[in-house]
Amino acid sequence: MMNLKVSIFFLVFLSTIGQVHCQTLKILDKESNSPIEFVAVSQSKNNIIAFTDKSGQVDLSSFSTSDKVEIRLYGYKPKLRTFAELQAKEFIVYLESSTIALEQAVVSATKWSQSRQEIPARITSITKEERELLNPQTAADLLAISGEVFIQKSQQGGGSPMIRGFSTNRLLYTVDGVRMNTAIFRSGNLQNVISLDPFATESTEVFFGPGSIIYGSDAIGAVMSFQTLQPEFSTEDNLLISGNTSLRTSTANGEKTGHIHVKYGGKKWAGVTSFSRQEYGDLRMGSRGPDAFLRPFNVIRENDQDIVVDNPDPEVQTPTAYNQINILQKLRFSPNEKWDFQYGFHYSASSEFDRYDRLTRMRPNGLPASGEWKYGPQTWMMNHLKVTHTAKKDILYDQFSLSLALQHFGESRIDRNFNNPNRRTREEEVDAYSANLDFIKELPNDAKVFYGLEYVWNDVRSTGNSVNILTGQRSSTAARYPMASWNSYAAYATYQKKISPSSLIQGGLRYNRFGLRADFSANSEFYPLPFTESRNEEGALTASTGWVYTPFDTWTFHLNASTGFRAPNVDDIGKIFDSEPGTVMIPNPNLKAEYAYNLEANAGKVINENIMIDLTAYYTRLENALVRRETSLNGQDSILYDGELSRVLSLQNAAFVSILGLQAALEVKLPNYLTFSSRINIQRGTEEMDDGQRSPSRHAPPTFGVTRLEYSREKLRMQLYTEYASGFSFEQLPLEERGKPELYAVDENGNPFSPSWATISFKSFYQLIGNISISTGVENITNVRYRTYGSGIAAPGRNFVVALMANF
Repeated sequence: MMNLKVSIFFLVFLSTIGQVHCQTLKILDKESNSPIEFVAVSQSKNNIIAFTDKSGQVDLSSFSTSDKVEIRLYGYKPKLRTFAELQAKEFIVYLESSTIALEQAVVSATKWSQSRQEIPARITSITKEERELLNPQTAADLLAISGEVFIQKSQQGGGSPMIRGFSTNRLLYTVDGVRMNTAIFRSGNLQNVISLDPFATESTEVFFGPGSIIYGSDAIGAVMSFQTLQPEFSTEDNLLISGNTSLRTSTANGEKTGHIHVKYGGKKWAGVTSFSRQEYGDLRMGSRGPDAFLRPFNVIRENDQDIVVDNPDPEVQTPTAYNQINILQKLRFSPNEKWDFQYGFHYSASSEFDRYDRLTRMRPNGLPASGEWKYGPQTWMMNHLKVTHTAKKDILYDQFSLSLALQHFGESRIDRNFNNPNRRTREEEVDAYSANLDFIKELPNDAKVFYGLEYVWNDVRSTGNSVNILTGQRSSTAARYPMASWNSYAAYATYQKKISPSSLIQGGLRYNRFGLRADFSANSEFYPLPFTESRNEEGALTASTGWVYTPFDTWTFHLNASTGFRAPNVDDIGKIFDSEPGTVMIPNPNLKAEYAYNLEANAGKVINENIMIDLTAYYTRLENALVRRETSLNGQDSILYDGELSRVLSLQNAAFVSILGLQAALEVKLPNYLTFSSRINIQRGTEEMDDGQRSPSRHAPPTFGVTRLEYSREKLRMQLYTEYASGFSFEQLPLEERGKPELYAVDENGNPFSPSWATISFKSFYQLIGNISISTGVENITNVRYRTYGSGIAAPGRNFVVALMANF
């Protein structure tokens, strides 16, 4: 395990003195007071047009002071101002949203900041202002704010997104553009997203559908892109210092959270330092719902025996408590307008946390299956260097970006069967190296090309050991994975051209080679595998094409066709693990890549500047899909695993998965500073089973959505909202899920099913004095007891949340 050495104090020296241009226009959102990027500022008489940057600023030095300036951005009411009017307002303009503020600037599509209206795929963004108002506890809860990401949880320290019928390693995470997925991201539910800190996240984007052109393997259902706090340069001669400190508590789990970050910058040097600590107690569920979700017992250790005792409060889910810290340090240096250097250090570490769903499993004799089942501390560290160069007259590029990253992941699983003295610990470490070189070049006739190269290498180390808790005797046991390495290298390009003032086309191509080397010899003494090593190498070609059509300011259409792939990783090929009671997964070294084919159509309409309707229909088909199938080991269909005779399964390229879905959004600007909005997601998935029959797809959740009524004026924002999901009857449950009765309620026939649910919540955000703000709320006001589909832990019951924030 890598040692952590963090220095949180350092000096920043100013070495240059510049002059601030007196005619720099700054454009802000009227409601949120946040800067707006990609606002068009023009003078038609002189045929001059310029666009605001990330700080909402644009230089007016080339504009004529005798003509009016037009300010326009889709989704906002346009403004026409004279220079005298701008000067009277100190060159600050506030734009008022005419309808929903559709994502104007996005980076997830090409890794370069672009207007949302240039992207033929659906992208949704979660802003800092939404995070401040809704106050999510974890990054998984942050994703759920969108109303378009369904979250599964197996324990409190978790959160596995489901998007468009896909989950786990068929979704890709990026942090500041760096791929977070590793070679051991599994097909079962993933909890890695909790390593990210919501307080240190400036914006979050979800790029729906395959994103393999830019991101390669795993980007099938979506790409979740997290942009963390950015250092900011001073625009004046003085040192810029700003920051935020926050304290938050919640009643449902006794949360105690503290956060602080400081930004500091001169003209050429800048930095940001961030620290967060979260502490959560055992989680209380609601009081109104299925009794099957109650926690009637606990397992304690007494006189060297595991004993089942009554839980004095069955609505408290024990044990689910855990804590976590997050550290972020960034430095930025820009010697001139052409070069920009950024270094980022990220670190996250959790305590041990119990896997609650495993602790609720029962054996046929009526006793718990486990005396202990927990994850060890989950750690993530990233060192990231990014160099950007701007060269407008270079023949090959206008800008290039070199991104070098080293990540270290550490995780472990600790389990012990009920009244068995042998405690097993399986530890995994991954070092993930990546290098990306990305270019952007503007071409004649309103065309652009984005292209790049990528190399990724993962080194996987896995060990297993056992200790007898009665005698202290230690011994080696089977590791979860083989010792392995996984690599990928690729070239990719995207071409974009505006074929008319209202029409844009885009096409992309990527070729990827990937390879895997695995050594199973360390596990040969525990399992009689018929092989000791695996060598896999394969190539993948993916493509995309899209069209954006905006015939009027009030209409927009997108069409997109794309392909994606997922290369088999170490978890697919080499895992040995009990996926559910009575089964065991064994390695399969003969896997090939799976491929996705996606079609998407989107239409958006603005009515009378106050009503927005947005509809997206999509169809995705996954061929050569990696699915669990029965197999045999040395001619046997069952083996002894951890003392239990278990049916042998392995992942195989043996099926297809198809997803048909609809995403719909409505927003209405009402009088008296009110906004009504609603989002709903309908998806139906089908998966081919080993006997030829078809089953609902495991990761296609039931219909879900969110409806909000928000009041926003000056210092006060309030929101009343309801989140909801329909249910699955026993007949609608995927066949794979029917074998996990501990996750679900029980119908009148004794069969598991997933009930529908709906909650009502209220949140408010108020600026008290100066830069001090308070955020309060009540979640799940009606105290509903529910579990989101596929979850092994019930959601929080009625939860009072209070947060105090101070900006400086």
